[in-house]
Amino acid sequence: MDLFSMASQHERLDAAPLAYRMRPKTLDEVVGQSKIVGPNGLLRKMIEKDRLQSIILYGPPGTGKTTLAEVIANQTKARFEKLNAVTAGVADIRRTVEQATEERNMYGRRTVLFLDEIHRFNKSQQDALLPHVEAGLFVLIGATTENPYFEVNSALVSRSHIFRLEPLSVDDIRLLLQRTIHDEENGLGRMHLQLHSDAEELICRQSGGDARRALNVLELAALQAPLDANGQSVIGLAEVEEALQSTGGVRYDKSGDEHYDTISAFIKSIRGSDPDAAVLWLAKMLAGGEDPAFIARRLMISAAEDIGNADPHALPLAVAGWQATMAIGMPEARILLGQVTTYLATAPKSNAAYKAVNEAMDDIKSGVSVIVPPHLRGTGYRGAEKLGHGIGYKYPHDYPGHYVEQNYWPVGMEPKKYYREGDGER
Repeated sequence: MDLFSMASQHERLDAAPLAYRMRPKTLDEVVGQSKIVGPNGLLRKMIEKDRLQSIILYGPPGTGKTTLAEVIANQTKARFEKLNAVTAGVADIRRTVEQATEERNMYGRRTVLFLDEIHRFNKSQQDALLPHVEAGLFVLIGATTENPYFEVNSALVSRSHIFRLEPLSVDDIRLLLQRTIHDEENGLGRMHLQLHSDAEELICRQSGGDARRALNVLELAALQAPLDANGQSVIGLAEVEEALQSTGGVRYDKSGDEHYDTISAFIKSIRGSDPDAAVLWLAKMLAGGEDPAFIARRLMISAAEDIGNADPHALPLAVAGWQATMAIGMPEARILLGQVTTYLATAPKSNAAYKAVNEAMDDIKSGVSVIVPPHLRGTGYRGAEKLGHGIGYKYPHDYPGHYVEQNYWPVGMEPKKYYREGDGER
């Protein structure tokens, strides 16, 4: 390569986003995901032994799905093909199949197909992959931000190893930032930057475990960094805060895992009587644009399921909160939802009513006879008495204390205990 070609290559590299330039080339350069690519990680062993099987990499943005696929491309002896499900179609799959067949028949070499955003393929497109994955014509690496058990055909899932990638830890992000600042070839090392510790901490906390977002913030902050008395570029809080505004807010997908996982954490915090954690999850959902009516509906369910008769006021308050939320809307609805959330979280808890109806439903599904006995049958029509309906029924209000012993159970069924009042119930 001559000097002109080398210079052109460096120009192209510098023009690429920082996150792209800092993408690891080997497993040892990968930050985070130690459970799957650490020394004892299954995926690491598969890659190092070149015994890769079809896999689906599943996790939030910026956790390394594409990075791992490219590391595999660098280290495997197989031919590597890359497609994006947003732009690819069945014709691209056919072309890949033809090339993979040629590679296998002529050179005895396997093909690895990396399909980014695999959840974007519809059912028929995913079905087109299946026979070739099953026959081992190519090894499939699917990458998705969506739960594959919901968004990928069950037949493909059953033939693949599912690897869940977790958001990077604060320490992982800190390591990545320091590596980038000192890397003179691909990072920002030639700028001789100084990153204040409080600015670094803010990036680590606000990146949400997303390496790409962290590097985007760092890159924007570096462009704004003023020079100190020694002529060194210094990144402080002001530069990071400005960069954070330009790269968007909290990561939240209203139809994906973030939606389901966050509402789960929210309800479990209420059930666990932790109002502080509950309002934090509430704030995340509201900041992410979650439908406040959805949150209000879940609060009504929680009031009945987790509090029940331990505090009979909980359900009416939750219903009132839903009504007020529908009438007022955001942003003021956050106040109403905050009140209901903290009330439910601090209320006494009982799931006795919830368990009672579930046990009764289980008995119904199991085939328990539920024939209504004659004395409990309806009498609100002419001829009911001739059928014997209502005969022998004792009207409780005619007795002292408005109570009288009487069998209320289906014909032939022995009484059973469903409702067991909890210690906290009134």
